[in-house]
This record gives sequence, C-alpha cells and structure tokens, in this order.
Amino acid sequence: MMKVHTKRLTEKTQGRCDIIDITAKVQEQVQKEKIKRGLATLFVSGSTAALTTIEVEPGLVQDLKELLEKLIPSNKKYHHDDRWGDDNGFSHLRASLFGPSLQVPIDSGRLLLGTWQQIILVDFDNRPRTREVMVQIMGEID
Repeated sequence: MMKVHTKRLTEKTQGRCDIIDITAKVQEQVQKEKIKRGLATLFVSGSTAALTTIEVEPGLVQDLKELLEKLIPSNKKYHHDDRWGDDNGFSHLRASLFGPSLQVPIDSGRLLLGTWQQIILVDFDNRPRTREVMVQIMGEID
C-alpha cells in the first residue's frame, strides 16, 4: 500500500549562515508514518534559506561558512540591496547556490544517508527568522 504524508517543520534561526541539523526530525516522520520504502522530499520556503547535506562537525561547519564568505561576501554591495535597501543580496545569492529542496531515498524505514551525512537547513539572511520546511514522505507501508 502507498502513502503520502506532508509535515511542516518550523525552525527559529539566527540568520548569518545559521546551520540547523534537521535529520532526526525528518527520520522521526518516516518512522511515525511507517514508510518502509520511498522518498522524502524537503522544501524550504523563502529565498534566503537552503537545504543540503553535510557532516555536521564544528570544523567542517566553519569551513563551509568561510568558503561562502569568500565566494559571496556579506560586506559587498549588491544590486538587490540598492533596490530594496535590506542589505541581504548576499543571502539570496548563497541560497540560490544551494537551492530550496532536497530528496532522500528511504529503505527499510530509514533515510538512506551516509554514515556522516546529515540534512541541514541553512539560513543565509542577515537577521533571525522563523523558517518553514515542508517534508513530504511518499512510499510503501506494510
């Protein structure tokens, strides 16, 4: 039998490349809905946040933040800033680099992530926000 379940996760963030590990919350939904085989699709609303995977380890998290600062500096003036005056052009560019969605296969009731791989929400905006991540789980149940 097939099942589709949609859940909204709400996360309060600090902005400025705040990284939040949401792996356990997604896995909890897979187990709660008794999905055995299928797919988890995640989508973050908003144009200044993104979803990806990484090993959530302090050194690597810092490396990611430093890389983004080199690639898309937060102290540079962007055309978006001229139009809107909110000085967050860098956050829109960073979010577009990663994208708003992610898919993870499910088998035997578990997300098929690597040993050191976690699902993260990254808030690039220049202020704290409340973010919504839609989690849609589709698959077979027994």
